[in-house]
Amino acid sequence: MSVSPSAPATASAAPTASMPTQADLLDFVRRTAADADLMASLPLDPEGRTWVRLEGPGGSEAWLIGWPPGTGTGWHDHAESVGAFITASGELKENSLAARLPADGWKTLELTDGVDRERRLPAGKGRAFGRHHVHEVLNESTDQHAVSVHAYYPPLPQIRRYSRVGQVLRLEQVERPEDWQ
Repeated sequence: MSVSPSAPATASAAPTASMPTQADLLDFVRRTAADADLMASLPLDPEGRTWVRLEGPGGSEAWLIGWPPGTGTGWHDHAESVGAFITASGELKENSLAARLPADGWKTLELTDGVDRERRLPAGKGRAFGRHHVHEVLNESTDQHAVSVHAYYPPLPQIRRYSRVGQVLRLEQVERPEDWQ
């Protein structure tokens, strides 16, 4: 199965008043990242990522995450959730796929040329994303921690983890909330 670059997403039905939109989530992570006391309260570990769960808007799930130098998430998606994140300090890099993947029923995909995207996100920069957004987030610094704020709605039902070799993307694992909380 091959996956080609996706066409720009079209607007879907308007969300209900209580359901946060991608814009709401992005606004939340921006405001939260500006809270210097909260950012300073995150314990940073030189060996591994650290995180604290936050109360997000409208029942969303939110996280404050510390990234030691040289750490990353690996390729993953957030299933049916939309999300947003911002770098509060340091710099993160996001590699993503500009392709809509099938939701279920596959283990290996051959990606076509032109699906790779790269974003540098220094402090103060962030982004929102839609459902099934496949990406990896990295702190490529050799000497500086990064801190970021993330929010997802609905709260994460699962995270699908992938391996990638060249243009081949392989589903490796499906994690549920009980695996990371």
